Amino acid sequence: MTVPWWAWAAFAAFVTAALVFDLLKHRDAHVIGFVEALRWSAFWLALGLGFAGLMWLTYGGTAAGEYTSAYLLEKSLAVDNLFVFALIFAYFKVPRQYQHRVLFLGVLGALVFRAVFLAAGVAVVGSFKWVLFLFGAFLIYTAVKLARGDGEPDVDPGKSIPVRLLRRVIPVSDRYDGQKMTTRSKGVLMATPLLAVVVAVESADIMFAVDSVPAVLAVSDDLFIVYTSNAMAILGLRALYFCLSGLLTRFHYLGRGLAVLLSFIGVKMLLQAASKYVDGIPTIPTGVSLGVIVLVLGAAIALSLLRPPKKDDGQALGDPYDDLGVDRPCTEPSLDSRPEVETRSPTRSSAGRS
Repeated sequence: MTVPWWAWAAFAAFVTAALVFDLLKHRDAHVIGFVEALRWSAFWLALGLGFAGLMWLTYGGTAAGEYTSAYLLEKSLAVDNLFVFALIFAYFKVPRQYQHRVLFLGVLGALVFRAVFLAAGVAVVGSFKWVLFLFGAFLIYTAVKLARGDGEPDVDPGKSIPVRLLRRVIPVSDRYDGQKMTTRSKGVLMATPLLAVVVAVESADIMFAVDSVPAVLAVSDDLFIVYTSNAMAILGLRALYFCLSGLLTRFHYLGRGLAVLLSFIGVKMLLQAASKYVDGIPTIPTGVSLGVIVLVLGAAIALSLLRPPKKDDGQALGDPYDDLGVDRPCTEPSLDSRPEVETRSPTRSSAGRS
């Protein structure tokens, strides 16, 4: 698919305008309630699916189908990111009114890093077709570990390498100072805990790209399709977090659904790779891929709602105030008083990285 330079420029302008619009709407720190988050989620979802219609009008049904498949796949995998975001926020005791700013900066970084990773992935696949075998095998390996429950993360955000490096570069204050990333204490320039949170969120997204990028490349090897689908899914990640922050662990079948999806995508990629070398090897059409993604994701969500987890299955990462539908008082605690956080996610969070 040939995409003119002006199409890239137009998409970049659209993303920039969307981010500026979102930033202006949330320029004042405030707690984002469920209703507001739901409206924003519907807005971003409408934009993401509306872009599929634009792809269909411009490049035809095949391109639109590949975009939609990649968008829904990335959207489903992105839900897993929310478990780690909740863990990071809980560890650093981030006041709820500042969480949107952290996620906004996280989205900016994710858009840049995904562009680099996807461009590199498309270039490698275009030059070395055999890499598809490695990607496919890796996705199946990730799916098996996830299905067996070996992908449960044991994460300590405060001891992650990026956060430790930050502490070596600049001293980190133990108190928040509004939405500032740096502050001065007795004349000494210091990073606020909010900067450490941003570093932790950015490093988490880079790690998630390890299995997200191969998965989306199994759907399409066109850079415009894979990047626009990723970008549109990422743009709605913040609103999705605030919608589901108190409900995350209730989707306990999502991990199994993602295991099925990753194994399916891995098989699709292996067949696609084999067809490059052997004539007559069947491949999985885009329409079938889209149907499987929708069916599996819908079934995982439906089963989670119909068969809720038992209370002894583990403590939810979400804020209990969210479950009650009320907002808790927001404070700016010292990091010295943060609680020990131990959690297990039912999804893929580190399945592909152990």
